[in-house]
Amino acid sequence: MSIFLIDYENVNVEGFNGLSNCTENDYIKIFYTKGAETLTFGLHRRLSESKSKIEYYKVENGSKNALDFQLSSYLGYLISSNPNEKYYIVSKDKGYEILTNFWQKYKNLNCQISLVSDLSLKNEQEEKNKLKQSIKSALSDTNYNDLVNDIFVLIEKYKTKQGINNALVKAYESKKAGEIYKKIKPLLTDKKGA
Repeated sequence: MSIFLIDYENVNVEGFNGLSNCTENDYIKIFYTKGAETLTFGLHRRLSESKSKIEYYKVENGSKNALDFQLSSYLGYLISSNPNEKYYIVSKDKGYEILTNFWQKYKNLNCQISLVSDLSLKNEQEEKNKLKQSIKSALSDTNYNDLVNDIFVLIEKYKTKQGINNALVKAYESKKAGEIYKKIKPLLTDKKGA
């Protein structure tokens, strides 16, 4: 059994990638605020069809990180009730790393607590590290190895292949940008455009 605590305010629809992998033994607890209380029809349908047990928690917000505090408090309650389970906080908010590190210090607990960016259990930092390594490999036979971090920032910033290409041209001279783009284009499968 896995218990997912979703910071919907942070991840929105993207946090539900991997929902089809969840089973009837899994619990999905969705924390949302007044500012983030809408679902797309597609997500509503996917949630309705899910075998998982789904609960919604509309939390009070009125101060910074209000949802985070309430989700964290609820996690503590769950751990005290069910200390042998797998818990996943679904959020891209790195502030939760402090919480997961805190609970991992208690070796007498058998629970597993992880921060993931969606229900597929994708770890955001691992994904970023893989992308940086892929960029480095793609540029390994060029003179542009020192630009890996700058190129990574551009890939993260733009949602389309065209946006990335335009940013490369703006940052570097046209010929250099073209050479770089040709090398990294195979890595941009999740970006829109041709």
